[in-house]
Amino acid sequence: MPTMRLLDSHAHLDDALFDSDRDELFESMSLAGIETAIIPGVNPEGWAKQLQVAKQYSCPYGLGIHPWFCEDEPQRALEQLSEQVNACIHDPYLVAIGECGLDKIRKDNWQGQIIALEAQLSMARQLDLPVILHVVKAHSEMLAILKRYSLPRGGVIHGFYGSYEIANEYIKLGYKLGIGGLILNASAKKLKTCVAQLPLDSMLIETDSPAMTPQNSADSRNTPLILQSIIAEIANLHKKSSVLITEHTFRNSMQLFDLKLILI
Repeated sequence: MPTMRLLDSHAHLDDALFDSDRDELFESMSLAGIETAIIPGVNPEGWAKQLQVAKQYSCPYGLGIHPWFCEDEPQRALEQLSEQVNACIHDPYLVAIGECGLDKIRKDNWQGQIIALEAQLSMARQLDLPVILHVVKAHSEMLAILKRYSLPRGGVIHGFYGSYEIANEYIKLGYKLGIGGLILNASAKKLKTCVAQLPLDSMLIETDSPAMTPQNSADSRNTPLILQSIIAEIANLHKKSSVLITEHTFRNSMQLFDLKLILI
């Protein structure tokens, strides 16, 4: 029987919380059958280290400006993003634009978030890349913007925890839903109800490491090593085998991010 293939579609493994044991973590991931993780970009200050970690551990990556790091006038950062993307455009490991999006919890820079998001959607469309989207308490605004920016490659709503109705609106626009460690929380009843109804071809699995640690975790730092638990919970909700869920979610990530040149 072939070994099941796993990848974490969203993990910030360049974060300083992994500096002390990054080698050991990647070794543990390999032993657990986790082939790689996609590392999203969040701001100009972090791209150099992100790219260094991605290169050292052969990880695919995205480049983007996270809404938490948007200034009210983000033009300079967007120029830097354009320059960095152009420098990496022939690297097969550059697989997405993002992490970008809208976050109303931090809405003091709301106009800057919108400007940066729309610029990054335009960039993704121009370069024929998918987007990695961060959406917090802003689904109606995000859906309205995505309807105006038709992206051939679509993208993923990472760390999704909305209703099935909202999920279906994204799916109709050609987007996938990133399902992470929140699904393991007993309190996540709405998310569990949603995931139980989602088509298997609409989901990616992710951890958002080192963030989004499940409530029952003994470690405050999240890692890709919880992927098997996420798969088991999705399998339970769908009343399907973990093998089937693993196959579908791996294939979904391979197709969305066009990883065939990286993962043979």
